[in-house]
Amino acid sequence: MSVQPLSPNRSTTRSRTLRAGAAAVVALAATLGLVACGPSTLPGTPIAQSPGGVTQSQPIDFHTPPADLDAAARNVVPGIVDIETELGMQNGEGAGTGIVLGSDGIVLTNNHVVEGATKISATDLGNGQTYDATVLGFDRSEDMAVIKLTGASGLRTAPLGDSGKVAVGDAVVGVGNAGGRGTPTPASGAVTALDRSITASDDATGSAEQLTGLIQVAAKIEPGDSGGPLVDAAGQVIGMDTAASKGFRFDNGSGLGFAIPINKAVTVAKQIQAGQGSDRVHIGDTAFIGVSVSSIGSGALIRGVVQGGPADQLGLSARDVITGLDDHAITSASDLTATMDLHHPGDTVTLKWVDLTGQNQSARVQLGKGPVG
Repeated sequence: MSVQPLSPNRSTTRSRTLRAGAAAVVALAATLGLVACGPSTLPGTPIAQSPGGVTQSQPIDFHTPPADLDAAARNVVPGIVDIETELGMQNGEGAGTGIVLGSDGIVLTNNHVVEGATKISATDLGNGQTYDATVLGFDRSEDMAVIKLTGASGLRTAPLGDSGKVAVGDAVVGVGNAGGRGTPTPASGAVTALDRSITASDDATGSAEQLTGLIQVAAKIEPGDSGGPLVDAAGQVIGMDTAASKGFRFDNGSGLGFAIPINKAVTVAKQIQAGQGSDRVHIGDTAFIGVSVSSIGSGALIRGVVQGGPADQLGLSARDVITGLDDHAITSASDLTATMDLHHPGDTVTLKWVDLTGQNQSARVQLGKGPVG
């Protein structure tokens, strides 16, 4: 049984078409903190929106725990951003959400929200301003990334809770850029399980990733919500929503949402901010060979080559099979991705491949700067 695809942004090998409505974001952000608690909002309904625009009433007291999930969601909205990406290699666009950790524009999101991006922009819902953004680092295995908004200061940060206190049955609400519409939308529900493990596989490339320790929720998480906060009834962030994207599938469950516990996410974010790379955490720009690949039994099958890129300079072409990079054997698309994460632009590596005639080839090449992930 498989979970239905939820988020638009994970695979680097397919086009993404979600477009965020920036004008709607700015209109709502201009009056954040001025909306009062009203009747309970149905999941998927924009927060405090009406046909004539945003409803204004008494300001929310952010020092008092909200009395319902709608108010809990509004408590967090000023501390999130809507993320838009351009995907040059795939000729597409993407949309997602981020959680503001630092007033200077440090934002936590899912790695798959920014994966493959050649340009990233983020609209802060606390002040309505849109910023260019760069990726400070990512942990692909945990589906986390930290981005920095250029020129940002004085941003309102998201109120963080303690995911170690979350229990099955707790009422929660996910908040994000649902459907890429550019309007913060709540998805209320409840925690149904803890410490869940899921395998997300990509039908296009044959690659897969294992995500562990997740919070499972029964809530209507929609495309674009990925990277957004999962909020408890006290209006604090206890997780970061993550889910499979179009073309990906989960190997267990059905119709469920999953979130990375915020304690775990913040630990990785601090490591990235400190510039502490590892075999799992990549710091800085992404190294680039210039190929799109899929998995076959003997390596990473090249599906396309970027003109002028390192692979093109070596004379590689579609249907060649990459079998090694330095001392690392490459047996799949995932192997190539993981090995590339150990390198940075400017590194010189030995690439090994089997050409169309079946001959083994090997050559040294300098890696370029590529899209994120």
